[in-house]
Amino acid sequence: MFETLEMETDTRGVAWLYLNRPNKHNALDARMIAELRTAAAQLGADPAVRVVVLGARGKSFCAGGDLDWMRAQMQADGATRANSARALAEMLGALNSLPKPLIGRVQGQAFGGGIGMMAVCDVAIGVEGACFGLTETRLGLIPATIGPYVLARMGAAMARRVFMSARIFEAAEAVTLGLLARTTPPEGLDSAIEAEILPYLSCAPEAVARAKALARHLGAGISPQDIDHSIAELVACWDGEEAREGIDAFFARRKPSWAK
Repeated sequence: MFETLEMETDTRGVAWLYLNRPNKHNALDARMIAELRTAAAQLGADPAVRVVVLGARGKSFCAGGDLDWMRAQMQADGATRANSARALAEMLGALNSLPKPLIGRVQGQAFGGGIGMMAVCDVAIGVEGACFGLTETRLGLIPATIGPYVLARMGAAMARRVFMSARIFEAAEAVTLGLLARTTPPEGLDSAIEAEILPYLSCAPEAVARAKALARHLGAGISPQDIDHSIAELVACWDGEEAREGIDAFFARRKPSWAK
């Protein structure tokens, strides 16, 4: 059914949704973004699904944007870039508003868009030693489309520690930042995920959905204007000289002009 995902639901109503491009470190491309949005719609509408676990195959959770996708953005016009950014924003919005508990099973590193997907989970558990980063500014870009969700998860004070510097941080700091709820040794990840699943199976499904919607309503709201602004800011970066220099340098495996 899906080319970039695996999805199955067990007899308890626990849906397991896996990013499945391990040879590409589960980097996001247009197909995966579209399939994730479709999967979110299907899972949200299925009354048999009680809980959703978002995980990934291979060593990495999600390396961010796919390299071929980045090349295509360099050649695209502003309208096409905006449409691509909106597709990512709408996919994250679909996961964020999923009327089921969404548990992140973070078995490896995550960067850029992968951080965005962690941020839309209701709770995320990661393995000790995994590395994370909002690395967009190294390329002359910004973490724009994922920004509303990252800020909603971390809060402004915590997010500003890592939002602009592209600094790589480990799982223990991700807990401090609020991105992960806790860490576990790799061999304990499945047990930790199961511990998050079990309480929901004794809860009334509609009450859980309403409680999640209420928490979103009462928390840091993300408005359509926020989404539009994040898209416009990303397109402005793509149109600038820094993005061209940063991405050219990345593919040429050299330092960009601003790197010391």
